[in-house]
Amino acid sequence: MSANDIITKKKTLDLGRDSVGKLIIKLAVPAVIAQLINLLYNLVDRMYVGAIEGIGMQALAGLGVVFPITLIVSAFANLVGLGGAPLASIFLGENKRKDANAVFNAGAALLVLFGVLLTAAVLLFCEPLVRLFGAPEDAFIYARDYLFVYGAGTIFVMFSLGLNPFITTQGFSFTSMLTVAIGALLNIALDPLFIFAFGMGVKGAALATILSQAVSAVWVTTFFFRKKSLFRFDFRHFLPKPKTVLRILFLGLSPFIMSVTESAIQIVFNNNLKHWSGGNTDYTAAVTIMLSAIQIVCMPLNGLGTGIQPLVSYNYGSGNSDRIRKTVKIAALAALCCSTTVWAVSLFAPQIYGYLFSAEPPVMELIRKNMPYFMAGTIFFFAQMTLQNVFIALNQAKISIFLACLRKVILLIPLCFLLPYKFGAEGVFYSEGIADTIAGIVTATTFFAMLPKILKKREAALAEARARETESKAE
Repeated sequence: MSANDIITKKKTLDLGRDSVGKLIIKLAVPAVIAQLINLLYNLVDRMYVGAIEGIGMQALAGLGVVFPITLIVSAFANLVGLGGAPLASIFLGENKRKDANAVFNAGAALLVLFGVLLTAAVLLFCEPLVRLFGAPEDAFIYARDYLFVYGAGTIFVMFSLGLNPFITTQGFSFTSMLTVAIGALLNIALDPLFIFAFGMGVKGAALATILSQAVSAVWVTTFFFRKKSLFRFDFRHFLPKPKTVLRILFLGLSPFIMSVTESAIQIVFNNNLKHWSGGNTDYTAAVTIMLSAIQIVCMPLNGLGTGIQPLVSYNYGSGNSDRIRKTVKIAALAALCCSTTVWAVSLFAPQIYGYLFSAEPPVMELIRKNMPYFMAGTIFFFAQMTLQNVFIALNQAKISIFLACLRKVILLIPLCFLLPYKFGAEGVFYSEGIADTIAGIVTATTFFAMLPKILKKREAALAEARARETESKAE
């Protein structure tokens, strides 16, 4: 064994034998930090835009309209990355490295395809999309300008987001964190330069975003040319088998639905607030800030859930149920502490979010009045965000898809349309808290009821496969 082999082995995590606690720290902490950095970028980006003299609240409302469209772009990256990476990890746990590499290359091919199609769609239908997503008239121009520039860099977003989970699933969580950190920190640095120094306004914010994503895309792509990567680009697999594509898309459908429905609910929010407030931009700006507050709890919890996915998927592939149970216990407790903290701040000090975004007095009053109702269900996000990701890691696509639909499609969207008839525009804010509470309770109950059955079924299937293999060798 060469010295280089020894170094590589020391850097590689053993997902099947290393201490579960240490693995969670090494895998999940960088993933959470990456999401916190990404969250910081999102907040700072909106803070800069909200601080543009004379048009800050209108520009912020414009970003609130465009944000759901950018979520759809991210959803396609998640469809591939968060569907393909757990599947590849399960294959690695089964010691099927060639199958795992075929999944990786199929994912890369899908990212190229989706990137080209989405770029064309955004650039061709920029103005209709902005109108469809409920832009108030005085915010329309800012939403359109941001989206057109952002659309030109869609392919970079696809690669930086879609390939990064394939780095995490190999155990290189620090490298994966750097993918996010490089883009986010560069964006934070470029934003004031383009927005204020060059006087580009919201166009500058969009340009800073796509340039930063381009750097991240280069970083993440070059990783797969390094010796330590288990996955390699192989053009023979760039026309993947339909079965492989379907398995990736089916497993990735849950995170895809979560992102798309996040986009859909923001369309519903924007349009309903526009209708029930008489086109008052203050309501659109307020809900943009409130949705940013939701991200403060969602993104770290998603980071925790996706961070532990390689550990769960690998041990699911190898049939080590005890390690999965221990992982879930630690992750659930950590997630509950995080969600409870943000929930308490949102209920008892909601104005803090208004100060972060330089909210004008009318917007601040809407936040003070409605934020506690809007954020009432965030205490249950430990289940909605973290445990739901564990279902994906366990290859339980059907359950995960149902839970992804429950919160937004089954509960939140209908409530968002119905409650304003009783409470006016405020009913839109109430709908979020009610839906989050119900969906969180259902998700937690389902998870803890189903987990023992899933693990028992997997153990039985592996035992049967080993028995067949032993019989085959004996013959």
